[in-house]
Amino acid sequence: MRSTPALETAVAPPKLTRSQFIGTLAGLVLAMLLAALDQTVVGTAMPRIVAELGGFAQYTWTVTIYLIASTLTGPVVGRLSDTFGRKRFYLAGIGIFLVASWLCGAAWDMTSLIIFRGIQGLGAGVMQMVAFTVIADLFPPARRGQAQGIFASVFGISSILGPTVGGYITDHLSWRWVFYVNLPLGLLAFAVLLLAFPDIRVARPFGRQVDYAGALLFTAAVVPFMLAVSWGGTTYPWTSPQILGLFGLSLAFGAAFVWVEGRVPEPLVPLGFFRNRIALVGLVAAFFTSLAMFASILFIPLFIQGVIGASATTSGNILTPMMLSFIVGSTTAGQIIYRTGRYKAVAVGALAILTAGMVLLSTVDAGTSYLGILPYMLIVGVGLGATMPTFTIAIQNAVPYAQLGMATGLMSFFRSTGGAIGAAVMGSLVANRFSAAFSENLKAALGPDRLKAIPPQLLDALSNPSNLMARGMEGAGTAASPDQLLGRLGPETAALAQGILEALRLSLADAIRLAFRVDAVLVLAVLAIVALFLQEVPLRASHTEPAHGEPVPAADPVEP
Repeated sequence: MRSTPALETAVAPPKLTRSQFIGTLAGLVLAMLLAALDQTVVGTAMPRIVAELGGFAQYTWTVTIYLIASTLTGPVVGRLSDTFGRKRFYLAGIGIFLVASWLCGAAWDMTSLIIFRGIQGLGAGVMQMVAFTVIADLFPPARRGQAQGIFASVFGISSILGPTVGGYITDHLSWRWVFYVNLPLGLLAFAVLLLAFPDIRVARPFGRQVDYAGALLFTAAVVPFMLAVSWGGTTYPWTSPQILGLFGLSLAFGAAFVWVEGRVPEPLVPLGFFRNRIALVGLVAAFFTSLAMFASILFIPLFIQGVIGASATTSGNILTPMMLSFIVGSTTAGQIIYRTGRYKAVAVGALAILTAGMVLLSTVDAGTSYLGILPYMLIVGVGLGATMPTFTIAIQNAVPYAQLGMATGLMSFFRSTGGAIGAAVMGSLVANRFSAAFSENLKAALGPDRLKAIPPQLLDALSNPSNLMARGMEGAGTAASPDQLLGRLGPETAALAQGILEALRLSLADAIRLAFRVDAVLVLAVLAIVALFLQEVPLRASHTEPAHGEPVPAADPVEP
């Protein structure tokens, strides 16, 4: 029997000079500002993008492909950054992200936009994973909660400005500029990190063996699974040969991945990691809180613009308080953990708040006003914000320092997977519920006899939910606004068409409400898991202290 080389022999990050520390911190702030701006600005503009480029059925794909790509990078880059250094991967991630941002702005249809968003996701995945790891390099667990306040403020500033700026750009310039805005800030972050960021390399290379087989099998397992959950129930039935085949393919490659990881000298993901109860519970919580977060970011703007009938600017404005409450939750949770040295009570409280907020969001309907939905969003923001630093600190504190990149990469993977599955499954749920509800609401609004007065081709055009987002638009490209369509009809038929639009609005509200109900149930389940099974251990005061909790071996023993 032989074991892998002990990467745990590297137990502390290198000492940084004051200028390196400040420069690295400034570069991280700029890069995280870039990532946060992209999430909030693009999210606000997506309903308008769909209305102009068409393709309501592909609405969630722009999010799903981004998350699939970013998901693949986390564990791979996390492990490699422990051995080969953080700097080269971080700069490469920024470069990929910037090139893809320019391509997204030049997209000519939904297909091209989806492809470029996938490339953008690769860069974003590297940026986000390495950033969270470098924060842990700079601050030991006992001080990391305090540091989270700094970075929460960065996310807060961008989150407050992002939706408003994104909405203004979308309404007054073009949605394309929501991608171009990434370029100047990204170039500045790249320059600062190039000059000031030292090459932090945690683990001793020991020949620098790379688990190429594990990385390939990991990718081969994740991609078909994501495609299956994205296409299931919309493009293909869940029981169709295509979906079942993708799930089977994912299962086969996943089994091969586990088999390989138990036998290679330096695995991409040491299987012993999952015997660490703190890390395992933290990953489950990260998965489902990310699902809830992306469902909120994806469907709240759709509800406000499609159901309430607001402009993109108004939609962005109403998201701003939610992001502000996110800062409050994140900063407060970080300070409590820093001052008390405890994280479990914070985790339980955060999930309880999030559950309450999702339950309240699940009560919205077509009659909900801006002021009516605002308190619910504030509660959700506080809960989401408080969960983010809490589970990050718990997971990182539970593993040896030399495995910091690997653990952070897995956390990033579970969060990205939760977001991707949330966007895909909730998108499928919303689309299916919308179709069923629209059929019911249309019959109730017009009756079977009155429907005959509208030409079938025009009825199909008016039955597209994109018409709700296109109201009041001019030059909407492939998606004509309802006003343009109604102008082709006589007064009597136009009145019938208005009934169709009202049926669209009621159906979309019903579908989104169902998604929030499912989210509430899932978050409640996670609350129970965390309350019952999350173990609390003291936070380490320095990187040199051994990891508490269950041991995490570098890899499982293998036969010679």
